Amino acid sequence: MSGILAGKRVLVTGVLTESSIAFQAAKVAQEEGAEVILTGFGRLSLVERIAKRLPKPAPVIELDVTNQEHLDGLADKVREHLGEGVGLDGIVHSIAFGPQGAFNFLEATWEDVSTAVHVSAYSLKSLTMACLPLMPRGGSVVGLTFDAQIAWPKYDWMGVAKAALESTNRYLARDLGAKNVRCNLISAGPIKSMAAKSIPGFEELADVWNHRAPIGWDLTDPEPAGRGVVGLLSDFFPKTTGEIVHVDGGVHMMGA
Repeated sequence: MSGILAGKRVLVTGVLTESSIAFQAAKVAQEEGAEVILTGFGRLSLVERIAKRLPKPAPVIELDVTNQEHLDGLADKVREHLGEGVGLDGIVHSIAFGPQGAFNFLEATWEDVSTAVHVSAYSLKSLTMACLPLMPRGGSVVGLTFDAQIAWPKYDWMGVAKAALESTNRYLARDLGAKNVRCNLISAGPIKSMAAKSIPGFEELADVWNHRAPIGWDLTDPEPAGRGVVGLLSDFFPKTTGEIVHVDGGVHMMGA
């Protein structure tokens, strides 16, 4: 099969519905020639059903990124699907979660905040390290963020967690460059996904894009961000690492 990911093997986390950026990344990756493996947490049967809607059905591995046993066994489970001696070329980190308390900045407890940072930021490091034995020749790690340069309304400690994610990406890029592992993020605009439904005031936050995206933004279309992920997974960016690529209709560059 031809395509910019022809012959590559990619692990994609965070697929839950067809409206998720992770699903679109997996779909486009397959269309571009990649073999894709998915991970799921919690509603595993739902992920398995969604996996069948990809161009080619993909296997699903259970993974809780806060569970060290899951992380320790991840490489072996991936090998069960790829075969012994066959590794990964790419990882897609599309994992984020904040308890409801994390969306109230002044009232949030440390338990709320620590959960948000653990799941949404530290997991980029723990997932990458769990998969590193599968990438002896190097590869590409791509995560998904939501621009943490400013204090968004209603986003609160999840914004802090995204800032931690962006910093984690830079440090991973620094430390894994010698192993030929590139680490980059896609900063996507808001998408009406299942994850968005858990954000209080999402409509208010997202309304900025209706007025300020120079080339427009469709809140219901995750494909542009998914394509951005696949671009960074490919060999077309062989010396790009530690970067944040904005796929947000241009909102990030607009002044106040």
